Amino acid sequence: MRDDLQGLEISQDELQKLTNLPVNEKLVIITNPLKILAKIYIQKLKSSEGATVVFIGFSTFVFVYILFDIIIKIFVTWITIPSWILLMILGLWVGGLTQTFLYLIWKTRNKIVNINMTKSLQVLLNEVNRYNTVIRVIDINDQIEEAGNPEVIIKEREDVIEALKLTKTDLVRALKTEKVLRENKSFILSNTELFVNNLATLTAMQVTEQATEHGRLLNEALQIALDVQHEMKKLQTQR
Repeated sequence: MRDDLQGLEISQDELQKLTNLPVNEKLVIITNPLKILAKIYIQKLKSSEGATVVFIGFSTFVFVYILFDIIIKIFVTWITIPSWILLMILGLWVGGLTQTFLYLIWKTRNKIVNINMTKSLQVLLNEVNRYNTVIRVIDINDQIEEAGNPEVIIKEREDVIEALKLTKTDLVRALKTEKVLRENKSFILSNTELFVNNLATLTAMQVTEQATEHGRLLNEALQIALDVQHEMKKLQTQR
């Protein structure tokens, strides 16, 4: 990602801080980290470090197995099942228990989001997704350009980036406002800074070249800003 795009995307952590809710949280599947470790292990095997990786991996497995076998024979003498089968059963049991625990945590946090979800917040979250999508589109376009396709270059790039910066500012302010309203339903905090927006500036930057990539991206940013402005007006009428 180019330097001018760095920091523009609204990350999940930033979004959760702005809303004070665990929004867009995904269920953690314990097999996913294992798959990543397996890929890393396979890549190491194919490299010049392959023999060392095999030795370390095999040694670690043998050490764990021997240690487990000793513990079983000393403290659980009444179990007649072979230790290697018991180790597999224990691994599956621990894995299942961990996944259940992770699911319950995700379910609880998801329930918190559903309870506190408002129509305005849902609209703003959709706008954040649209905004982040524009960032990703530009990033992919940059990669295509760097691959040897100069014809896809985004003209007037500075205008597009400036429009995105202004849009992000409005999105952040709208999310802050929604949070204040949601958490303080009996009154609205008097903070004019939250209600200032950059819509006029964005409108002035709107281009007429609808068919160009530059014009399309600017107009997309403007449309997001318009939607945010509309939602801000709805929020202010709740006073």
